[in-house]
Amino acid sequence: MMGRKEAIVAKMTKGIEFLFRKNKIDWLKGHGRFTGRDEDAYHLEIEAGDGSSEIIDAKHVVIATGSKARHLPDVEVDNVLVCDNVGALSFESVPKRLGVIGAGVIGLELGSVWRRLGADVTVLEALPDFLGACDDAVAKEAWKIFTGQGLKIHLGVELDAVGRGRKGVSVAYRDADGAAAKLEVDRLIVSVGRVPNTDGLNLESIGLAPDARGFIEVDDHCRTHAPNVFAVGDVVRGPMLAHKGGDEGVMVAELIAGQRPQVNYECIPWVIYTAPEIAWVGKTEQQLKAMGREYRSGQFPFTINGRALGMNATEGFVKVLADAETDEVLGVHIVSASASDLIAEAAVAMEFRASAEDIARICHPHPSLSEALREAALASDRRALNM
Repeated sequence: MMGRKEAIVAKMTKGIEFLFRKNKIDWLKGHGRFTGRDEDAYHLEIEAGDGSSEIIDAKHVVIATGSKARHLPDVEVDNVLVCDNVGALSFESVPKRLGVIGAGVIGLELGSVWRRLGADVTVLEALPDFLGACDDAVAKEAWKIFTGQGLKIHLGVELDAVGRGRKGVSVAYRDADGAAAKLEVDRLIVSVGRVPNTDGLNLESIGLAPDARGFIEVDDHCRTHAPNVFAVGDVVRGPMLAHKGGDEGVMVAELIAGQRPQVNYECIPWVIYTAPEIAWVGKTEQQLKAMGREYRSGQFPFTINGRALGMNATEGFVKVLADAETDEVLGVHIVSASASDLIAEAAVAMEFRASAEDIARICHPHPSLSEALREAALASDRRALNM
């Protein structure tokens, strides 16, 4: 399995190299940093792995240095016994007992993978709520599914200490009631978020500085305060999602070429790659309530979807939120197999400001998982055909 994973990664990265050559892009390999600027150009130093370096000049610069795993103070990550997401994707065997600190997106994804491979997985989360960024109905369904699969998830945890021993890792913590507890595992994954990769860029030399959390301030078109310097992806505000960063990169390239593009941040889909997957776009029900916006909600379960039954993948549902007066789709939330594929239709609908009625009137193939989205759109007006 690991060999197959590495082969796919190698194939994809080789594909990027091919695109560089095809589009006549010079790839300067090494660590880049600003060294200053003059009226005509920015000066950048590229330090190669062998210690040599060169200086290049550029009229426009795009900072797209991504992010890295955030580590906890006093918890050393060696990617052997205590791992971040990089080490957690490279185990040479399935640990019998696996601990995960953090029940966010990556923590759940990694915990889900190793649970399916047979590990006894315990997840410790500091926050009192589960998947707080998700719609409440989705979080409730995900809790039921994941705990039913055997994931042991403890919320409201306060860590005391992490120790290593011959037989693995011990985690001393206090539970939500303040009682002392200890978790003994063979391996521990620390998954407590990510931080921008902005250290070492020498931004100060061109009059820029990251904020207290390491992010670079940009406007709606990813322009920084420095003329002709842009920043995209995980180093700027917004969700740390690969497709969000990719769209920002396209927007910046088109801006530099003299076009007038934009990214609609309201229509960026989110995905959690667990099994089943979780995906959503737009507002959650609790957000709409907080805004005071009147809305209608429609939901359809996969338990009565023919394709889901045939796939033996009946967990989850589709939920559509629509404006009570205009019927405009305000949010779509999915828990299911292939939710990452299904959410694309919802994103298209919202980009064109479609109504729930628009989705309901579009003919969907039968049998297919996509029928559940149509049924949920119909259900928002109490007109579901198969429920």
